[in-house]
Amino acid sequence: MNMKKWKEALLNSEIQALPILTYPGLQITGQSIMDVVTDGRAQYELMKAIADRFPTAGAVSIMDLSVEAEAFGSEIRYSDNEVPAVFGRLVVDEDSVKALQVPDLTKGRIPEYLKAVELSAKNINRPVFGGCIGPFSLAGRLYGMTEIMTAMRRNPDTIHLLLEKCTELILEYNKAIKKAGAQGVIMAEPAAGLLSERFCQKFSSDYVKKIVDAVQDDNYFVILHNCGQTKHLVNSMVSTGAEGYHFGNAVDMADILPQIPQDKLVGGNIAPVDVFQNGSVYSVVKETMSLLEKGEEYPNFFISSGCDIPPGTPLENVDAFFNTLALFNQHQQRKIS
Repeated sequence: MNMKKWKEALLNSEIQALPILTYPGLQITGQSIMDVVTDGRAQYELMKAIADRFPTAGAVSIMDLSVEAEAFGSEIRYSDNEVPAVFGRLVVDEDSVKALQVPDLTKGRIPEYLKAVELSAKNINRPVFGGCIGPFSLAGRLYGMTEIMTAMRRNPDTIHLLLEKCTELILEYNKAIKKAGAQGVIMAEPAAGLLSERFCQKFSSDYVKKIVDAVQDDNYFVILHNCGQTKHLVNSMVSTGAEGYHFGNAVDMADILPQIPQDKLVGGNIAPVDVFQNGSVYSVVKETMSLLEKGEEYPNFFISSGCDIPPGTPLENVDAFFNTLALFNQHQQRKIS
């Protein structure tokens, strides 16, 4: 699929929805979290169930920020009730960073996630987006977030070396996602939201750009996700050259939308926990309508969740989100006609 044509269609159509929506489909398929984070076919079945149920602009694989860290050798905590999480530190100083080997794509659960993308690309009739972590967020999981925030100032060369190794893995992973048939990737770089604009540029965006430059083309888009306090980081994010940008509910989209070039896609940001998971149908409708009104003047805007929608989110809340979008678009068409 030519993704530039897909983007042009989005720019010239009513507002589309591309939420980070996978886990709520467990209620449709009857699978467990362990099923879909360890078995590529099970994850594909989850993605297919979501695509069959909801009119999304694309299908997204699970946002799992432990996959690449596990491939490096990090310990992962699994649960039937919680998403996988990285436990402990893998590297602690310059020597351990130098000794760290960049894994190949047979390590950990990477082959299963690639299988999910390949099956989805073959069987889901819309663009399929794989998922990966961003370089700084991966480095923080390997080194420890508290520790890396200090080391960036005291031992920047060590952190840059670690970032080079993280970038190498993420780049190769993206090449494999692309080869598996995906039309793009959603790269989650939430830890960069903790940084100043200068540090975000040096320790995140410059490395993200290396990946974007290597893999993005007419048939494969990178959408850069950051769910942190990013109002001051938009210029740095845009410098990566990604075709799309995705923001969390920590920011007001009214502050973000004017900063994004009109030829780049921008999405967000209904709160995944407070609204989608824990809100009522009424609150979903209210928040969705409010966001649509903020974004209606921006043709490059797509409505989305602020991050991945958690397991156990009521399907009626997801239905309310899509129904509100449909009613809004119908109303806009009547105004035009």
